[in-house]
Amino acid sequence: MDLVATQGDNNHQPFSKSVENCDAINDFKGTKSPKTSFLVFIGAHEFFSREMWRAALVELVATACLLFTLTISIISCLESHVPEPKLLVPFAVFIIAFFFLLTTVPLSGGHMSPVFTFIAALKGVITLVRALLYVLAQCIGSIMAYMVIKNVMNNSAVEKYSLGGCMIDGNEGGIASGTALVLEFSCTFVVLFVGVTVAFDKRRFKELGLVMVCVILAATMGLAIFVSITVTGRGGYAGVGLNPARCLGPALLHGGPLWHGHWVFWVGPFLACIIYYCYTLTFGSVDED
Repeated sequence: MDLVATQGDNNHQPFSKSVENCDAINDFKGTKSPKTSFLVFIGAHEFFSREMWRAALVELVATACLLFTLTISIISCLESHVPEPKLLVPFAVFIIAFFFLLTTVPLSGGHMSPVFTFIAALKGVITLVRALLYVLAQCIGSIMAYMVIKNVMNNSAVEKYSLGGCMIDGNEGGIASGTALVLEFSCTFVVLFVGVTVAFDKRRFKELGLVMVCVILAATMGLAIFVSITVTGRGGYAGVGLNPARCLGPALLHGGPLWHGHWVFWVGPFLACIIYYCYTLTFGSVDED
């Protein structure tokens, strides 16, 4: 969410609004052709930025490590012998998300999900070119993570948990696509409304500090997971994805029921991003000066 990169008191160049600092764009300052304007608008100059490619590599590696750690931890929680193993999942999500956010926010913005990349692009925090490269890196990272998981996990666990993928109607029943879409939209909007609002507010960011902002973001994700897996109380539903890239990897490598309603895990979050963005335009947004 580019928490550090957008702050004015650090050495990083902002991921957006940096056109005039780019040599590639400076060459076109005297030109006002539609083509040049379009290239500036989408951030084509960032193709020549080594910082962007380094940040994209960070997103790839961080997403792969996050999803590997998160999936293995969640399956371990479900395999534990406590009375309500599902209640351990939100705590695992919170702890893991917090440490990964704390590590990657200063390096790439700490997206690790197309959802955060999309809302950052909508709000002008990053360029369209950077957003597309980030999403590609996140999807590749997801595939890499689940390739490792598939090779190290025994076959019975792979089949039992469908490689830890996003599922709405497994062998135990599940829920309808419409219900899953509502949950995906609602939980993603909560994460955006609470976590991203704080993350994009420079004044509150400075007041709270990086650690506290990461705590808020991670706690909001854990809360969304908790709500999704408890409100339905049905087997066969794996809870909200909150990360389309996380859902893509297992679907490609395992298939089967993971493709049933897979569109929900893309449409729901992106619809939430659009509604949240419209909300910030209509009712006022955070300070971006």
